[in-house]
Order: sequence, then C-alpha cells, then structure tokens
Amino acid sequence: MASALSAFRVSISRISPFRAKHFSYPATSALAHSYRVLCSSSHSVSSSLSDTSPSSFSLMETNENQRWRPMCLYYTHGKCTKMDDPAHLEVFNHDCTKELPVTAADLERLKPQEFDFFLVLDLEGKVEILEFPVLIVDAKTMQVVDLFHRFVRPTKMSEQAINKYIEGKYGEVGVDRVWHDTAIPFKQVVDEFESWLAEHGLWGKETDGTLNDAAFITCGNWDIKTKIPEQCVVANINLPQYFMEWINLKDVYLNFYGREARGMVSMMKQCGIRLMGSHHLGIDDTKNITRVVQRMLADGAVLKLTARRSKSNVRNVEFLFKNRIK
Repeated sequence: MASALSAFRVSISRISPFRAKHFSYPATSALAHSYRVLCSSSHSVSSSLSDTSPSSFSLMETNENQRWRPMCLYYTHGKCTKMDDPAHLEVFNHDCTKELPVTAADLERLKPQEFDFFLVLDLEGKVEILEFPVLIVDAKTMQVVDLFHRFVRPTKMSEQAINKYIEGKYGEVGVDRVWHDTAIPFKQVVDEFESWLAEHGLWGKETDGTLNDAAFITCGNWDIKTKIPEQCVVANINLPQYFMEWINLKDVYLNFYGREARGMVSMMKQCGIRLMGSHHLGIDDTKNITRVVQRMLADGAVLKLTARRSKSNVRNVEFLFKNRIK
C-alpha cells in the first residue's frame, strides 16, 4: 500500500493545472486505473485528480504546506466506511471547507450583500441530470458552510444507455464506479436537498417554498432556467418554488469587471485563479465557481439576482440585467 501511495503522489505531482484545453484530470487512463487500484481495498475512486502546486495568488488557494486531495465522493453521499483508515484519509479529503479558505485580508473590501447566503450550483448531464452539487457560502464571511452532493440516476434512460453514458463521462476521471454505487432518482435527490436546506434554516415547507435569505448562483442560465424544469417533467414532479430566481455569475462578472467571460475557465484565467480538480465533474466545478465567487466578493462585487421566472408561466423568464451575456 505504501508503494502504491508513493506512486500516486508522484503521478499527481506531474499533472499541470492547464494540461489541456479541456483541463481534464487525470492526465492518462493509466493514472485513472492506478487511482482505482489504490482505492480498491477501501471503496472505489472518490474524485478526480489535480495539480498539487499552489497558485501565485494567495486568495482562496491551498496552503503551500498542504497537498491538494480529491474529495471522497462516498463521504459526500454519507457512505464512506473508511474514516478510521489512515491510508484512505491520507489520499482523500473529507472537508470541503479546507479547499476554500478565507483570510482577514480577503474581507477588507467585502460589501454588504442582499442575501445572507449563496447556493453555488453546477449541474452535470445533458440528456438527464447526472450530478447535483451545491455549496453554501456565507455572504458575510465568504466562508463555505456546507456541501450537498448527489449523483443522479436517470429516470427514462435504459440501463444500457446509462452505462455507456457514465463510462464515457465519468470513466476517464475514475468516478464511474462511485456513480453506480451512489446514484439515486432525481425525486429522492430533491427530497434530500430540501431536508438539507431545512437543516440550515434556508427553506421550510411552512413558507411559500422560496429560500430564506439565500440565492442560487450558477455559471450561466442553463442549469436553473432550462435543465431543472426539464428534469422535473421527466421525474413527474412540480418545479420547486426556490428555483424561480437565480444569479447568473457571468452577468454579474461582466458588469462588475467590465469584461466578458463565457465560462468558468475563462473567469478563472482572467482572475489568475488556478483550476483545481476535473473540469466537468460537477463537484469540482462547483468548488471552482465558488472560488470565483469568493474572489469577486473580495474585490467588492455585490451579487444581485439576474433572472426571475414569471409566476403565471414558469417558462417565461425575465432577465434583470440590461448588459448581460446572451
């Protein structure tokens, strides 16, 4: 086990944070295989791999004395059975807040926000939703409060189509097995998500179904405007009222910095933030978007709602910024 762990460290230390245009990790299928072998004695691979070097920017970056570790995706689903295994704990992270630290200096230009909390969301899945990750960010401290993460089992796709899709999307980064081990139907995801929101006092059935002093942040309109309503139809459930409005970070970024960024990677490049983890693994993208959110808050941005659905017809969306990404 020690030799495997050593080889694992050497392998990930060679990966560049900007290795290829898609910023996909691990660098090779062989590395993904070695990652699975390393975890086979506990449970399957739990996240993607990334660069271990600290960024030249101090804001929200990994401490120079700490090695970046992928998140245990069994842990995010409440199914990690290796919390007493030193080898497992050496390889995998079980606390998302450590990846997104904030210092006193970061708060110097922080401005009052319209919401107490932000819910950073980045879905994965084109045909149906495959991954549903959300991070709570405290608007007053910029600290990450908690993480909700679920893999989602499609409702209408055949098992053959699911297997092929998951192998293609998650196989390269070595999380296809953990997806199959943990994925649950979308309706169950929504139920568990609402319980999680209620635990944090951000939502309750006794209210009108909207969020309490919180707003979703997405990198684009697609996640909440398009995909969630589509998935609700497929899953035969009503669209939850808390998905009636949101903040498109692209629009706020454009108006605050006066420059256009078409996606998360562009924002990170322009801000000099090093990408961590695997692009298009939802949990990693959500954490990277959160790092952009933290940077913008630290620079003095006020994150306001950018889109709102019509109550009479949820298909109609009003975009609240005149200057926006189209």
